[in-house]
Amino acid sequence: MLPAAGCSKEASSDQPLTVGFIYVGPRDDYGYNQAHAEGAAAVAKLAGVKTREEENVAETVAVQKTIESMINLDGAAVIFPTSFGYFDPHILKVAEKFPDKIFLHCGGLYDASRHPSNVGSYFGYIDEAEYVSGIVAGMTTKSGKLGFIAAKPIPQVLRNINAFTLGVRSVNPSATTAVIFTGDWSMPVKEAEAANSLIDQGVDVLTAHVDSPKVIIELAERRGAFSTGYHTNQATLAPKGYLTGAEWNWSKVYTDYMAWIREGRPYQHLLRGGFKEGFIKLSPYGPAVSEEAKKKAEEAKAGLTDGTLVIFKGPVKDNEGKVVIAEAVEQKQTDIVLENMNYLVEGAIGSVQQ
Repeated sequence: MLPAAGCSKEASSDQPLTVGFIYVGPRDDYGYNQAHAEGAAAVAKLAGVKTREEENVAETVAVQKTIESMINLDGAAVIFPTSFGYFDPHILKVAEKFPDKIFLHCGGLYDASRHPSNVGSYFGYIDEAEYVSGIVAGMTTKSGKLGFIAAKPIPQVLRNINAFTLGVRSVNPSATTAVIFTGDWSMPVKEAEAANSLIDQGVDVLTAHVDSPKVIIELAERRGAFSTGYHTNQATLAPKGYLTGAEWNWSKVYTDYMAWIREGRPYQHLLRGGFKEGFIKLSPYGPAVSEEAKKKAEEAKAGLTDGTLVIFKGPVKDNEGKVVIAEAVEQKQTDIVLENMNYLVEGAIGSVQQ
C-alpha cells in the first residue's frame, strides 16, 4: 500500500504532483538512461504532473543528496532513482528519513521483510526480447559466429546472454555466441576493443548488455557487421546492419505507477512484466532481416506473450556440458531460480569466472 500520509495528500491536493527521475549517466546515451528518460517524458505529458530530472549522478552518497534536493527544493513526492547501485544503502537510507515520500527503484531488489513500505521495485522480462532478437540474429548470420559484449556476469546479464543464445540456436543449432565481459557498465574503450576483437575472429553479428551499446553498434556498422540493440532503439546508428533490438517500455511502467499513486490505489512493491504486460518491446526490423526471419520472430513473440513458449525449458546444458535444467522442467519467468543464474548455456563461448 501507499504510505498513508502520501496517499491522502496526493489524492486531494490541487498542486501538481512532482516526480523525480535520477540517471547514472547522460539521458541521451542511446542506452539504459535514455530508455528511462523516454519513460519520464511520458510522465511529463500527464496532466497535473511535474517532472524533475538529474543525470550523471554516481552510485554514491551523491544520489542521496540529489534525492534530498528534489524533495526539499522541488517538492518531489515520488522519486525514481533508476540505477541498480542506488538501492542499497542510498535509497534505503533516504526512504527512512522521508517516510511520506515514495521511492521506486529499477532492479527488482525489494524485500518486504527487510525494506521500508514506502519503497518499491520494478523490472521487466527483457530476456523475452533477447530471445526473439537471437532468432533474428541466428537467421541472419552468415558465419554462424555471434558476439555478446557484457558488463558483468551477474544473473540478470547471464539471463539475457543465455536467452539470446537459446534464440539463436533454436533456428541455427550450430551457431555460437562468443561472450566478452568488460568489467563495468560503461567502458567505451574496452567495448570498442571487444567489438573489434570479435569481428576479427569472424563474428558477423554483435549485441551487448552495457549501459550504452552506442560504441558497439556504430563500430559494427563501420566494419560491415550486423547488430541487435539493447535498452532503446539504436537503428539510427546503424541504418544498414541494425537487425532489431530488446527495448524497455518504461513509459508503460511509469504511467501505470502514476495512475495508481494519484488515485490512492495500492501498487505492487515488486512489479514485473514482459511482452504480455507491455513492459518491453522489440525494435523495428532492419532492412537486412528476411521475411522468413520476421515470421519466425513474430511467432516466438506471440508464444512468449501468451505463455505457450518458455525460454528456459529443459533439457538445457551449460557450456561445460552439465545439465542445468532437466528434461521436461520449465523455469518460467516468475521462477525465482532464474534470479540466481550463474552459468552460460551450451553454444555460448566464455566463462562466468572473471
